[in-house]
Amino acid sequence: MAGKKVGIREISERAGVAISTVSHVLNGTAPISDEVRTRVLDAARETGYLARRRAKGAIAALSRVLVAAPADALPQHDVNLVSWTILSALSRECETRGLRLVPHALEPGGPPLTLIATAREIGADGIIVINDDSGPLLQAIDSSGLPAVLINGEDPDMHVDSVTAGNRFGARKATNALIALGHRRVLHLTWSGRKTVQRRLDGFRDAFAEAGLSSEDAVVLLAEGFTPACGEAAITDWLARHPDLDGVTAIFCAADNLAFGAMQALKAAGIAVPADMSVLGFDGVALGEMHSPQLTTVVVPLAEFGAEALNLLEQRVLSGRLPRAAHRVELGCVLVERGSHAPPRRP
Repeated sequence: MAGKKVGIREISERAGVAISTVSHVLNGTAPISDEVRTRVLDAARETGYLARRRAKGAIAALSRVLVAAPADALPQHDVNLVSWTILSALSRECETRGLRLVPHALEPGGPPLTLIATAREIGADGIIVINDDSGPLLQAIDSSGLPAVLINGEDPDMHVDSVTAGNRFGARKATNALIALGHRRVLHLTWSGRKTVQRRLDGFRDAFAEAGLSSEDAVVLLAEGFTPACGEAAITDWLARHPDLDGVTAIFCAADNLAFGAMQALKAAGIAVPADMSVLGFDGVALGEMHSPQLTTVVVPLAEFGAEALNLLEQRVLSGRLPRAAHRVELGCVLVERGSHAPPRRP
């Protein structure tokens, strides 16, 4: 059909369906069986019609998406506000686009092939994984050939599309703000988490290196997890071992939850924030504005992850079997300055 402008009549003939069926598939205006929908999309793709419609932003390539997240990320509570914000925004975006979103809980250490089997069983057009970038899971997804997007994680082999925050740049921005205020020895409170958390540690160290400051003054403290209780326990223990604060004048936390716990530990020890110790967080969850003082933090555009992930998933579906390099979308973070940081107190 080279040189001929193809319309939906040609698509209907090629797919062996009615013109109205082609219209419903392309516009997502009626439920169509998976088998018929696949035939229509294949015909539209082969003729080049799909690419033209996609360029105009007028194609409905998705109808059912499986969203997988760790089991503790699905229920709403104060500790998982990051995951819940991402999931809520994704749900709203699916509703707006007329997509069915099917949840799937990822159990710790569970067999990754269970996810693939579930996706095939429900006839999912693609998979969205939130907060889990473990190697076995990513390998299983890549081997399955199913379109997939990872939210808030990284695939180091670049086989799976992903959407994440600019974690390294955001952490560097926060640390630079502390250095600009005069802080020269800063403690980074983090935990052994996903690769995104490692990027925040990288950004923290980048700022010290770029400022020509000693790496020994970029102190790293590992908490057992990311919850406020873990942050409080880590700082309480650190204070017991360093009652003179070891020259540290600021604590930059890899998550707001850790910052909430750190502030509690400092308060219990009689250390004023920010007069005696500045505290910064990362994520920008709503609770930061409710603390006293309000938490200065790196705000991640969590509500935008879902739309970006669906866009990537749609592009992957539309590409069919054509080669397409994995895309990694990084969204910029903003440092929101509130009341928990200040210049260091001079002797």
